[in-house]
Amino acid sequence: MVSQTRPRRRADAERSIARIVAAARTCLSEHPDATIEAIAAEAGVGRMTLYGHFKTRADLVEAALSAALEAGEATLATVDLSGDPGAALDRLLASSWSLVAESAALLEAAQGVLPSGRLRELHAEPAKRVEDLLRRGQRDGVFRSDLPLPWLVSVVQYVLHGAAEQLRAGNLTEENVAEVAVATVRSVLDQPPAES
Repeated sequence: MVSQTRPRRRADAERSIARIVAAARTCLSEHPDATIEAIAAEAGVGRMTLYGHFKTRADLVEAALSAALEAGEATLATVDLSGDPGAALDRLLASSWSLVAESAALLEAAQGVLPSGRLRELHAEPAKRVEDLLRRGQRDGVFRSDLPLPWLVSVVQYVLHGAAEQLRAGNLTEENVAEVAVATVRSVLDQPPAES
């Protein structure tokens, strides 16, 4: 009988953790400073249950950000990056900006409690995807190679985060934000025409 209750307890705990992480993603995406009480209420659990799974706010925020990044990875992994690097970058940016927009407030919450090194680790996969694509575009002569590659990857991230902020501020619309983000990134990355 003990062996039957342990798996059930583990399954209950896993469901509870999943509810808490989902609630944290929702609450922190709306309000980066959402309280533990608000997150627990959204999850339908008490504070003690939440703290039983996540010892600190930083642990909970990291779990929420990790879950958001994993969901984003699942989406970005389906983007076709073959063929012309410029067209591939356009497709990647069009898919990426909306994920960034959804998680901008969540990232703000994470920046308040997680070290910058940890944030870089969590963003390593998306950054590598962009870096690999830019490197290929540089080899093909599509993207500029006169600036350091890590800087260009950072520029892409800055533009996407800026687009998300401008959308929230009402300075861009759902209809034009992707186009503006792509045009801005391409204006920085595209190889300048050769002087005649």
